[in-house]
Amino acid sequence: MNERIFECFRFLFMKYILSAAFSILMATAALAQDKVVADKIVGIVGDKIILKSEIFIANEDIKRQGGQEQDGCTILDGMLVQKALVLQAQKDSIPVTEEEIEAEIDQKIRYFIAQYGSKEALEQIAGRTIYQMREEFHEPIKEQRMAQGMRSKIMEGVKITPTEVKEYYDKIPKDSLFFYESELQIGTIVIYPKPSRDIELLAIDELNEYKQQVESGAKQFKTLASLYSDDPGSKDKGGEYQINRLEKQWDPVFIAAAFRLKDGQISPVIKTKFGYHIIQMESRNGDDAVIRHILRIPQITEPESAEAIAKLDTIRQLLVSKSMGFGEAVLKYSEDENAKFTAGILMARDGSNYLKIDELDKEMVLQLKKANLNSGQYSQPAVFTDERGKKGVRIIYIISKSEPHRENLKDDYNRISQRALEQKKNKTLQTWFQARIATYYIMIDGDYRNCSNMSKWATRQYMPGN
Repeated sequence: MNERIFECFRFLFMKYILSAAFSILMATAALAQDKVVADKIVGIVGDKIILKSEIFIANEDIKRQGGQEQDGCTILDGMLVQKALVLQAQKDSIPVTEEEIEAEIDQKIRYFIAQYGSKEALEQIAGRTIYQMREEFHEPIKEQRMAQGMRSKIMEGVKITPTEVKEYYDKIPKDSLFFYESELQIGTIVIYPKPSRDIELLAIDELNEYKQQVESGAKQFKTLASLYSDDPGSKDKGGEYQINRLEKQWDPVFIAAAFRLKDGQISPVIKTKFGYHIIQMESRNGDDAVIRHILRIPQITEPESAEAIAKLDTIRQLLVSKSMGFGEAVLKYSEDENAKFTAGILMARDGSNYLKIDELDKEMVLQLKKANLNSGQYSQPAVFTDERGKKGVRIIYIISKSEPHRENLKDDYNRISQRALEQKKNKTLQTWFQARIATYYIMIDGDYRNCSNMSKWATRQYMPGN
């Protein structure tokens, strides 16, 4: 099993894990209308079968995500590998709980509903009920998790040494080395100033007035939400959200208040970490509900901002004098919700912590341009507005700052070592398969008998067909 095939499998495998449920949902609906695609078994590993329709579904998913269509041989190869991993996971009792499976199904269903606007719209597009979708998703998601768990077990303990990283780097043709634009690694410490009590009371009074206007029939809730809500995520939809009681991303106070309401009822003013709200229940079905809300964020005035700036200035002095480390300061003082997961370091769109200028918010770009910071330096505290419209104060820490350059070991060791580690893991997986392929019953349909990448399965292969 050569490295190129394994790289292709890894690509397909990860995409399958991340979005197979969407593929099954959308492509199965497409298959129902496409009578040309005749379904049949095209592969078997042990007691695990692969249908021709699954290859079609996988390709539809790749194209949906902007990738190039893959040949059926490559996709079938990846699926055979996944089935073999699942079989071994069953033998090794890799733990996958029903709670994990159900949680992932719930997450995907909620995502699809959000994408298509309502549960009814999703059911209409998919041509099946939510219950049927959940049933169809269960086994594929279970197999994905089992294969992922088995792959992780095979890879555990695989490490990479500096010598191996250099050997990997030295084998890369110089004209094939990546070229990187200017990038930054950035950390932040954030404090959110607390509004004055008078401003909070003003927000509460405004919401009570909106509630009275709706209950008296003078105004519609959605009209007031469109005009006055401070929530950018729902303002243009008249304050509407589709929520589920079990969803973790919602503020628990907000969810609890919403599900105490009857249809048409409006909540009293409630306080969450986002600000003050009133909520109207539009409709409810078990743990699902459609609600509208109006959010008012009490405005931060100059004295509150100045107090937060003074506090952060003191923290900055501790950092500059090295009386306190950045990580310790983040843990102790930062009020950014993500800081506990990222240690205060900003994450790029690709999941790394190397950011390009266009990935930073405009206020940060202006602040960095004005300060002209170098690696290891801290900005002065500055006021900013976050993606939720909430005013905060932050210090920016430049961990590293690179100029445009061709990839090299000095500046890009972490990236190179990660690729070298992935290559070593792939070789470990290849070795594992070579030792176990002969232990599986394998059937490959005659339509795929001439695929060059099927030769490695030949030890136990039976090929029906023409």
